[in-house]
Amino acid sequence: MKAVLAKTEFCSFYFWSAVPSGKTHLLYSSCNELSLLNKLICYIPLNQHQSLTPDILLGLEQYDLVCIDDIDQIAGNKVWEEAIFDLFNRLMENNQTKLLITGNASPKQIHFQLPDLVSRLEWSPVYQLKELNDDDKLKALQLRAKLRGFELPTDVGLFLLKRVDRDIKTLSELLDKLDKVTITEQRKLTIPFIKTVFNL
Repeated sequence: MKAVLAKTEFCSFYFWSAVPSGKTHLLYSSCNELSLLNKLICYIPLNQHQSLTPDILLGLEQYDLVCIDDIDQIAGNKVWEEAIFDLFNRLMENNQTKLLITGNASPKQIHFQLPDLVSRLEWSPVYQLKELNDDDKLKALQLRAKLRGFELPTDVGLFLLKRVDRDIKTLSELLDKLDKVTITEQRKLTIPFIKTVFNL
């Protein structure tokens, strides 16, 4: 992935998995890497598209990295599909942005209305991701915590992996809850504190 992010011309990649497999983590880590280099980045979570408008895609051809998460969420929405297709065309013409897209299936398996969008998505290299192992889940959680502004100690992360559902979605939701609780109670993340918060 580092070689992809180092490119200076347009390129796009599509990552999919039907099960939680770290797709969002992949986008977060890519954003984190380029933000450390003071590059312009944009992350768009399409699972929240109902609270967004397609106008959010305007001007993104000036960015170094654009990440579109969960593109399957807008399948069948003609306005969003056309907006993403138009974004593709602008990025290709400007020839400087890296575009990373995730979905829950390969482009052909998602019920898009716009055949041209499917063609654009298939024009990109398409990769199926496998479920993360525990070590990768721990790294994903620690990176997510870091991006939120707090540290997840390794012993605390391992404790969570042993005590709760280990799919990455559940773990990420727990981490979001911990973020809020640590701010409210001004506490560091420790195993005793985790036990109290989740009644473990």
